[in-house]
Amino acid sequence: MRFPDRGQAGRVLADVLRTRQDNGELPDPVVLALPRGGVAVAEEVARVLDAPLDVLVVRKIGAPFQPELGVGALVGDAEPLFDEAALRALGLTERDLAPVVERERAELHRRELLYREGRPAPDLRGRTAIVVDDGLATGATARAALRSLRRAAPRRTVLAVPVGAPEAVALLRPEADDVICLHQPAAFMAVGLWYDDFDQLTDADVLRALRMAADR
Repeated sequence: MRFPDRGQAGRVLADVLRTRQDNGELPDPVVLALPRGGVAVAEEVARVLDAPLDVLVVRKIGAPFQPELGVGALVGDAEPLFDEAALRALGLTERDLAPVVERERAELHRRELLYREGRPAPDLRGRTAIVVDDGLATGATARAALRSLRRAAPRRTVLAVPVGAPEAVALLRPEADDVICLHQPAAFMAVGLWYDDFDQLTDADVLRALRMAADR
């Protein structure tokens, strides 16, 4: 299964979630996108579910010599969540990653300020928090996001993605009340391989989606 783009993937995912909503499994939902790529998927989900759309900004902590190789993740001002097995395999320590953590935290705060435009984070108490991304590779950022949500006391947490590595999906099942992944290819490789159009989104794209959702 390949998707033409994130928007179409979001519509397919939204149909699955809508069925669960109709069955009473997603009471009072709030859709939380992991920006930037997850926003294009999440805006379709929020539209179909007639739910508020917001963002949960998470930053991957990449290996110093290979930034795309995630060894942890950050959310807000919480302590970094590291993949201890990856650190051991790469011969890295948390101290080695301190400069990367500092840089990524600064970018995280920049995005939070920009995307929120003065709005507070949504009150999730007693609601269904649906975390949406465009795919799962290692699952590090999604795991950090789900753990951060526990402090917000939602009634239910759901992780929903169009595509993911089977290992990452299995890793994340204990972290949420439900994990929905439409396609789990054995030869996963990378999220972008499962989209015909996987252009990177910009801050402007995120702001446009959030403003349109607010005006619905």
